[in-house]
Amino acid sequence: MAEVATFATSDQLLVVIDPVARRADAESVRIAKDVLSAGAATKVCLPEGPEEFARVLARRGSRRPVVVGDDRALLRAVSLLYRQRELAGCALSMVPVGGALSLAGALGVPTGAVAAARAVLDGVVRRMDLLVDDSDGVVLGALRIPSLPVREAPPEEPTPVPSGSEHPSWLRTCQSLVRTLVPVRPSREPLTGVTRLGPARLRVEVDGVTLVDLDQPVEGISVTPGASGLAEVEVRPVSVGAEASPLYARGRTVTVSGADFRYRADAMVAGPVRTRTWVVREGAWGLTLPTVG
Repeated sequence: MAEVATFATSDQLLVVIDPVARRADAESVRIAKDVLSAGAATKVCLPEGPEEFARVLARRGSRRPVVVGDDRALLRAVSLLYRQRELAGCALSMVPVGGALSLAGALGVPTGAVAAARAVLDGVVRRMDLLVDDSDGVVLGALRIPSLPVREAPPEEPTPVPSGSEHPSWLRTCQSLVRTLVPVRPSREPLTGVTRLGPARLRVEVDGVTLVDLDQPVEGISVTPGASGLAEVEVRPVSVGAEASPLYARGRTVTVSGADFRYRADAMVAGPVRTRTWVVREGAWGLTLPTVG
């Protein structure tokens, strides 16, 4: 993570306030607007949805964009700028407001409205690595592939046979035949029974080298942008008897393939997919953070 520039208070800001932030904490939004307006020339935009959010960001001109919102709003802004191929020349700033703020905190953004707004005005831009997948999706903080959810249905109760029946075996055969002929309607209600996490069988390759293959069930996989353009990969194999040690690797390209799987990229869940490749883009995006020291 490299420090590249500082900002003067004469900079013009485009303050984009996410609608979720306005609903979640209007007071923090007002405080952020007051601090930013007192320290720089600001244009405030209140988009009502993702499409308007994208239009506002695309028409920012020379103004420096400031996202007031939660982790999803920051991820949306980075994704839009990357797909427009404008991320390298645009430094983002953020004032975290809303419910999901763990990513912002992990990246070093102050979670208080006043401190975050002051960092926008007085902070420095730090370039950070970015994980980009083969569908143009981006990962800022962490990628996790959880185990497959498995439902354990309760034991089926046997069909009672009337006492005194002369042909109980014949009756059971007919009942079984009827069950196979009557179509089962899919239920929209949650399945009853106990939910547990089952193992996933996935192949994980780092820079073309197989770290774990389909014959080794895994409990989970995590990939995070590391340093100097490398991703840090951790695979947790399923324990059989003694606890299995995690497998670690570092590389620029990570490919996961196998049965359909979902993955969590920062605050979003994507999939199911059968294969996905992530590549590290070194120093691909910039975020304004407080000056250290």
